[in-house]
Amino acid sequence: MKTRTIALTMMLCFAAAVVCLASDVNMGTWKLNEAKSKLAPGATKSQKVVYEAVGDQMKVTIEGTTADGKSLHIEWTGKFDGKFYPLTGDPNNDERSYKKIDARTLEGTSKKAGKVTSNTRIVVAADGKSRTVTSSGTNAKGAKVTTVAVYDKE
Repeated sequence: MKTRTIALTMMLCFAAAVVCLASDVNMGTWKLNEAKSKLAPGATKSQKVVYEAVGDQMKVTIEGTTADGKSLHIEWTGKFDGKFYPLTGDPNNDERSYKKIDARTLEGTSKKAGKVTSNTRIVVAADGKSRTVTSSGTNAKGAKVTTVAVYDKE
């Protein structure tokens, strides 16, 4: 009886986590709208960003292009809890944290070798059809840059 109760409790907790993640407005595929964006010269362009649930965590996959035209594939898996999780595929960053501010807003911080490289604010529009990503930090050459990228939901 005790084993069955524990198993049932664990299944209910997992189901609740899945429902919470599934209702997150960030979930899905987002495509860069270059016409509405203000990208810094030489900035990496993230043409497509996908948010998906992986267990009780979120996986963010970014497909993009570097300033010199090379393709990128960046992945981050973690929780929106403000803690840093490893980031792969990004030459400028090796870890990232996201923190949920409210139902439509995330704040993120990226680091390379323990040093903060950028701070980001992601806001999903009230209608859920677009989101604006505002980032400020330093590029690989140490210059301060700010980008405003607008994404449309696919």
